[in-house]
Order: sequence, then structure tokens, then C-alpha cells
Amino acid sequence: MPRFSFDQLATFKLVLARGSFTVAAEVLGISQPAVSLQIRQLEQALHVRLIERSGRGLRATAAGETFLAHCAEIENAVSAAVQSVAQHQHAVSGSVTIGTGATTCIHLLPPLLQRLHLDFPRLSVGVRTGNTSDIVRAVEENRIDIGLVTLPANGRNLAISPLFTEEFVAIAALGADDVSLPTPASLAPLPLIVFESGSSTRLLIEQWFSAGGVALAPVMELGSIEAIKRMVRAGLGYSIVPGVAVQAEEDRQGLRVQSVQPPLQRQLALVMRQDKVVSRGMREVLNSLQQAGIMPAG
Repeated sequence: MPRFSFDQLATFKLVLARGSFTVAAEVLGISQPAVSLQIRQLEQALHVRLIERSGRGLRATAAGETFLAHCAEIENAVSAAVQSVAQHQHAVSGSVTIGTGATTCIHLLPPLLQRLHLDFPRLSVGVRTGNTSDIVRAVEENRIDIGLVTLPANGRNLAISPLFTEEFVAIAALGADDVSLPTPASLAPLPLIVFESGSSTRLLIEQWFSAGGVALAPVMELGSIEAIKRMVRAGLGYSIVPGVAVQAEEDRQGLRVQSVQPPLQRQLALVMRQDKVVSRGMREVLNSLQQAGIMPAG
């Protein structure tokens, strides 16, 4: 019976998905020789060549394609076995990884994770942050169990479940010039501090201004919602942010918060692989996220 590890299976799938040993190594956080060694050991265990180089990079051999088709079945069989055993345990345990944006991580997840920790101390919940495309790709590659992302989100073999809709608001320092009705036209002359390019939030803001006939011309582009709020509090400009970022009293200190016109919204959704085996721990995390969607933190 050939002997190989699940790490080798995951590395094999990732190398083919990314088309590069080097990129796969970067994703896994290990060296390129270590990735090559895992693939070589897997091929030695199976006594067949699985990956070959072509003019366009890497591709699976015929044997590799056959083996790849069975990888998901192997992973699902093991996950199902683990889940069956876990059903005999009274306590919810195991590990679950959530992927989401930085703003949601800071303002929505802490109370949710605190409740999970108190209710299920043997359950370990990890968090990874990134933009929607990064999170969706990590879910596809099974590096993240549950994604909480801004729509639209697209991917292969994914189950996407809208969770809740959130309003955006305009924020400015308390002593800044008052704008009675924040619209694209009324905000256009003012210095804008905005999220950096590449995020779904930035794209929504750009589309809102564009629909109002205004080209976005920010004075600052930052990757952190807390950095944006600090700059705004300092009177260096205004910003448009998700409402959850200023929902708590302490988050609104030093800021004037106003609704924008026309309204600007984003829809958050849960993203999972369709073939994901949902453990008891994952079910508890999903329930908590869905409850947060009905009653956002604040």
C-alpha cells in the first residue's frame, strides 16, 4: 500500500492550481526545495510521474490528472471519518479558520469570537484577513474554511450565502466644515481619505462617485480602517466607510458621522466550498456568524 501524507496531497493540488512550485511555496510559507521534495516523495510512493514541465509552465501528466480526480474524494472521506468520530464527543472541539476583510475583523468578529471561546473552550477559531479575491481563492484551495466577504464574489464550486447588507457613511472631524448632505458633488472639492485600491470596498466607493459624475481623486489611500479614522480625526480630510466601523460609541469619538445620498451599501456573504464537510465546530461558527448578520455588533 503506497504511503503518502495529506500535506503532500495539498501541495500537489496547490502546485497544479498555481502552475508553479515557487508560487506554491510562497503560499505555504515554505521553501521551493521543500515543495519539490514533497512532490518527489509523492511520486516515489505512487511509482509514477505526476507533474511535468511544458512550454507554458507545469501540467499534470495523465497519471497526475487521474490522481487529482481522486484527491477530493480522499479528503472528503477523511473529513467524514473525523466528523463521525467527533459526533461521539460531548464537547465541540477542533479548529476553524475564518477569512475576512480587516474592517469586519476589527469591528464585527471580536465579540463573536469571545462568545465562542466562552461557550466552546476546546474550539480554536483562527482568522485571516485579505480582500475578497484573496479570501475566495483561499477558500477554493481549502486554506480557509469560511469566508466572510463583500459581494460580488465568484469562484469554482463555491456556496455563497448573503448574510446582511450594511450602509456606508461619511465621516469628518467634529470641527470640520459642515456638509449638510454628503453627495458625490458636494464632497468632490474636499480632501478624500480612502481605502487603497484592490479592495471591494474601494471599488464600491469609486462606483458611487462615478455614478454621481465625479472622478475619485483621494489625497490619501490607506489599507487600515483605523488609520483612516485617525487621519480624519486629525482634520486631514473626510472618508466614506462601512457603518460598522463607527457603530460603537468609542469608534465615533471625535468624528461627525452622516448618511450619504444616494445611499451606498455593501452586502456581506458567507463563502464555503460546496464539498466542505461541516464539522460541529464549523456549525457553531456558522451559527454565530448568521446571528451576527441578523443583529450586527453595536
